Amino acid sequence: MNQYLRILRHRDFRYLFAGQAASAIGDHVVVVALALFITIRAGSPTDLGLVLGAQGLTLVTLLLVGGVWADRLPRHRIMIAADAIRASLHATLAVLIFAGAARIWQIIVIEALFGAAQAFFQPAYSGLIPQTVPESLIQDARALTESTANVAFLIGPVLATALVLGVGAGEAFVFDAGTFVLSAVLLARVRPRPRGDDRAPESLRAGLRGGWREVRSRTWVWVTIAVFAGAVMCVYSQWYALAPAIARDLYGSAGVFGVLESFAGVGAVLGAIVAIRWRPARPLRAGMLLVLAWPVQDLVFAVGAPLALVCVCAFATGFGFSLLIIWWETALARHIPPNALSRVSAWDWMGSLALMPLGYVIAGPLAATFGARTVLGVGSALGLMLLGLGLAPHQTRALCDGAEPASTEQFAPEIAVEAGTEA
Repeated sequence: MNQYLRILRHRDFRYLFAGQAASAIGDHVVVVALALFITIRAGSPTDLGLVLGAQGLTLVTLLLVGGVWADRLPRHRIMIAADAIRASLHATLAVLIFAGAARIWQIIVIEALFGAAQAFFQPAYSGLIPQTVPESLIQDARALTESTANVAFLIGPVLATALVLGVGAGEAFVFDAGTFVLSAVLLARVRPRPRGDDRAPESLRAGLRGGWREVRSRTWVWVTIAVFAGAVMCVYSQWYALAPAIARDLYGSAGVFGVLESFAGVGAVLGAIVAIRWRPARPLRAGMLLVLAWPVQDLVFAVGAPLALVCVCAFATGFGFSLLIIWWETALARHIPPNALSRVSAWDWMGSLALMPLGYVIAGPLAATFGARTVLGVGSALGLMLLGLGLAPHQTRALCDGAEPASTEQFAPEIAVEAGTEA
């Protein structure tokens, strides 16, 4: 608790933290609300896959552009604009639902635009956190923000299930729109500190190439991104497209899907709390081993294991993912030059999610041909193998938890070469 209080003494981080805490709850409400709303309204897994795929496609397509902008412009201002757009989109969807006029094609368009706004928000957010705390508190800040996101992961599915099944889906989207408004208001009060040298003006293409050079020069970065691209398609996309229907058919209620998401949230909260104290000497190796629980959860769910066992696996998935994300984001902040952090974060998000839209789109047709449980089970087995390959590089297994962040001076020769190349 003392570590949390120490971080919250920093005014700019406090505003950032409060806004994102509210927004994170709304986001997790919406993910489950979309799945339940479409499933209950007799929507097929294909319909749900198209909606989620549309959001993922625009997110993946524009992430790199968002990363370049976030390294070039004030990050908190980009986030304010993205919050305003996302609030308007989900307020519109709420009105359509209340009027009984929501159609699948309308939801697809709204979620596609939502993904586009998120593509600019996420790289800016990753780069902004280190600008709101001292360098020595970066992992603590990551742990606190992740713990809040994980509390949202716990609360969101429960709230979404209660709203959709007890009140209505429209209220869920009104709630989400309100959280984006609150986030924008609080972000307007953030005054981030300078971090790293200012970038010289450059073209969009040059900015993209510069970010890619930072990624490809580090095996531990590009290999991790590559294996998660495959795992997200095989495990994540199939889970969100197929699990609600499987839960309804196998366990008697689509609401079981929300329950499992909540168990994962409990694990994720505990993981973030543990991260305040647990600093393994080889954080990526530990994180990659812990996250193997993720495909195992999908596999035991697909084979129809007792619900209690699936809940335990969901808890382990949240716990492992939480720690891996904190350690991964901290490693990026410490080993990537500050003026390239948002671009590398964008490559990370884009690469990891590159195949997610495809996974959403093919989930329904594959399930119609082979059965939803078979598709989810095979996907989880493939994901388990891919994540195992992520431990192959020596750099990943050996990366240390450096006490000091990567300084601008440390990368001065590399930056000079890059500047000369672009000139």
